[in-house]
Amino acid sequence: MFRTSAFLLTLGTAAGLVLSGCASSTPVAKATEPTAAPATATAVTASAGPVLPGVGLDPANIDKSVSPCDDFFQYASGTWLKNNPIPAAESRWSSWNTLINQNEAVMRGILEESASNTSATKGSNLQKVGDYYASSMDSMAIEKAGLKYLQPELARIAAVKDLKGLQTALVRAQRLQTRSVFGLGVNQDRKKSDEYALYLSQGGLTLPDRDYYLKDDARSKGIRAAYTTYLTNTFKMLGEAPATAAKNAATVLRIETRLAKASKDRVALRDPYANYNKMTVAEANRLYPNLGLTAMLPALSLSSAKEVIVGQPDFLKEANTALKQESLADWKTYLRAHLVNSVSSALPKAYVDESFRFQQVLSGAKEQQPRWKRMLRATDGALGEAFGQLYVDKAFTPETKVKAQEMVANIKEAMGEHIRGLEWMSAATKEEALKKLNAFTVKIGYPDKWKDYSALNISRESYLKNMLAAREWESKDNLSRYGKPIDRSVWGMTPPTVNAYYNSSLNEIVFPAGIMQPPFFDPKADDAVNYGGMGAVIGHEITHGFDDRGRQSDAQGNLRDWWTKEDADEFTKRADMVGAQYSAFQPLDSVFVNGKLTMGENLADFGGLALAYSALQKQLQKQHGSNPRPQYDGFSPEQRFFLAWAQVWRTNARPEYIRQQVQTDPHSPAQYRTNGPLMNMPEFYEAFGCKDQGKMVRAQNERARIW
Repeated sequence: MFRTSAFLLTLGTAAGLVLSGCASSTPVAKATEPTAAPATATAVTASAGPVLPGVGLDPANIDKSVSPCDDFFQYASGTWLKNNPIPAAESRWSSWNTLINQNEAVMRGILEESASNTSATKGSNLQKVGDYYASSMDSMAIEKAGLKYLQPELARIAAVKDLKGLQTALVRAQRLQTRSVFGLGVNQDRKKSDEYALYLSQGGLTLPDRDYYLKDDARSKGIRAAYTTYLTNTFKMLGEAPATAAKNAATVLRIETRLAKASKDRVALRDPYANYNKMTVAEANRLYPNLGLTAMLPALSLSSAKEVIVGQPDFLKEANTALKQESLADWKTYLRAHLVNSVSSALPKAYVDESFRFQQVLSGAKEQQPRWKRMLRATDGALGEAFGQLYVDKAFTPETKVKAQEMVANIKEAMGEHIRGLEWMSAATKEEALKKLNAFTVKIGYPDKWKDYSALNISRESYLKNMLAAREWESKDNLSRYGKPIDRSVWGMTPPTVNAYYNSSLNEIVFPAGIMQPPFFDPKADDAVNYGGMGAVIGHEITHGFDDRGRQSDAQGNLRDWWTKEDADEFTKRADMVGAQYSAFQPLDSVFVNGKLTMGENLADFGGLALAYSALQKQLQKQHGSNPRPQYDGFSPEQRFFLAWAQVWRTNARPEYIRQQVQTDPHSPAQYRTNGPLMNMPEFYEAFGCKDQGKMVRAQNERARIW
């Protein structure tokens, strides 16, 4: 995602299918032990049709030594898992990676063609994309430049002489998105979605989560030691003596640990009401005078702001105290570390390698990604909609968009029927739910209105210079929304992205062009495969509008309680059952899934699969009526639907990745995303002829179902 999107996600306004940028890997732990006896998949359609060769699923990936009723993840993908070990440069390997690699091959072709075009019209998207990628791939120029293009920023920090100068440096840190001390950005007001609001949120950490600083287990200590080594070596490369470098590394870790202690954990950040504290700028300035808001806001062209929404008041209180209490020299050390760390990929190879050595400890990856892959992603992140226009022209067809629109309409219709059929929900709440569903905006492929990059200057002079310019442009672009009408055309992902999301403030579901490819969507495949893949993705994003957080916003995207107390209690009872199920899943020794952190994504998986299944049944009825339904590769449409679902999530992952995922990611590990919903679906039991003794089968009173 864009760097600013990460800020928006901390506000709780967007929920995606997967976290962008998560690396992956180790043989994933199994949800259940496989049985020794081979299983037979029993088709249960009332009248089986002709058996035809299928498209979109490869039966060779199935492990027939495992019963589908005992461990569907292993049954559906066991042979694929054995035959697809994790590449050295990855921390996981999944069907997503296969698609991402294919997608990146297309993207690479576009970028290399753009970079080779030195006569593109100055100021055009082609020129900017080509020059950005060319400068990022020019490793000789980067080595030769050394720290030349970073020196002006280092000099700004060195020139800080007092608290006022420190506040000015924090303004610059916001512009350059170095994640220093706190986050500041503009987004829709959660309670007045027709207005933009200014948000202040916790920030300032480098490690993936506050708990990495606070836990005393061996792994957490090892990560802190590796981080300290990384900082020490970075300071040495900046020219400091070993003893000074070590002292400065300890300073950075100490300040970040102080901020971590005041930070809310990820479960607490899921409460939209607790993280919405609106106050006047004058009041915020009285509470947090050392942040220097009265000088900061004009410097960020936000002079007109009279109110601010503070996400985490206790954190800002501690940050305010620390800004005065910690020495100026220590804050300058902290700011230098954040600056250099945030741009290490644009510095000489020694900095890149040092950063990777630290990342290895977090991810478990054995080798660095090839430079072209890293720079491709950097170009997409910096110039996503300029690059996106070039990508869409080459890789996305109007026919794909039409098919996706049809699937969305079918699955929305299924959601309406599910809502109307709920026995536990009152008529009043159903009316509000349907109003919200009918108000959904659907975005597919690419923006109707592209971003205007005309104010952004990109050249082949310096990759670092381009990187900083792009960040500053993006920050200005975000802050410039303040005081303007809501722009409902904005996207939080770039067109080539293999992902999707729901944005509660805009009440929209968004599917970039990148995800409209196999294994999610295959125009040559039968409907069962497409509904088990892309259909479940669409249903997932629709359900996010009604998950434990999404349900707290109304049709206009406002944070408002539209539930009767009785209905809210019934929802919570069912959601708690899902949470308890997932908290019992154990991917590694002593490592359990956090059912509260993953609640929204688990509910979206449950709902998405149920909606897609219903929509498929309607589609099959339209096509075949009471006639026998064709079987492909010997599987019924229902079986192919569930196999397609499992195909999407097949993953090998390293232990380091799983540990980080469980601690920081709102998405459950892949095997539980596959099996978790199926263990609650009688439709799955029926499709594969599961009897009561199957390990995937839950007793009726233990099954969770909400939507």
